[in-house]
Amino acid sequence: MPHVEKGMKVGLFGGSFNPPHQGHALVAEIALRRLGLDQLWWMVTPGNPLKDHRQLAPLAERIRLSEEIVPGPRVKVTAFEKRLGQSYTAKTLERVQDLNRGVHFIWIMGADNLGTFHRWQNWQKIACTFPIAVIDRPGSTLAYLSSRMAKTFDYARVDEEDAMSLAGRRAPAWTFIHGPRSPLSSTALRDQMSSRENHPSEVTS
Repeated sequence: MPHVEKGMKVGLFGGSFNPPHQGHALVAEIALRRLGLDQLWWMVTPGNPLKDHRQLAPLAERIRLSEEIVPGPRVKVTAFEKRLGQSYTAKTLERVQDLNRGVHFIWIMGADNLGTFHRWQNWQKIACTFPIAVIDRPGSTLAYLSSRMAKTFDYARVDEEDAMSLAGRRAPAWTFIHGPRSPLSSTALRDQMSSRENHPSEVTS
């Protein structure tokens, strides 16, 4: 894990980043600015248990590509989950909490994940471990109203104007942050790469 000091505000932004793209970088940049973070950990996971791993690029490649696009030195690319042997977010956050007492963590996720958040293992435990900041993504703006997570924890929603205070709040506490949105997605980029590999003549013609 990256080095942190007690009292610091740190965002945890996890994903398979398969591949990472400027949409991810934009989420990280917005989180740093709007939440007043000292650091953001760009956590490259070994693999999402809910996703097909057949198109999953090697971990080392996803780390390298992530390091090429992160928006500044406060973003720390890490893959410590591999060493921990964890594949579920709830267990990872529990370990992070145990090893970093006195640090104020916020779980960061794009709004495109909010609609399926209730399918994550122990999702309610995640929401009760660290405050959560949901960053707007194209086509997902209304997710904060309609998702099961939003409805279940409606009482714990923090007004976007108070986002700077989120790190100091006791979980459950979450906010939805609007802002610039990138249309890029890892799925679309993988489909493009697959199309080029299957139809090389179309790329060179």
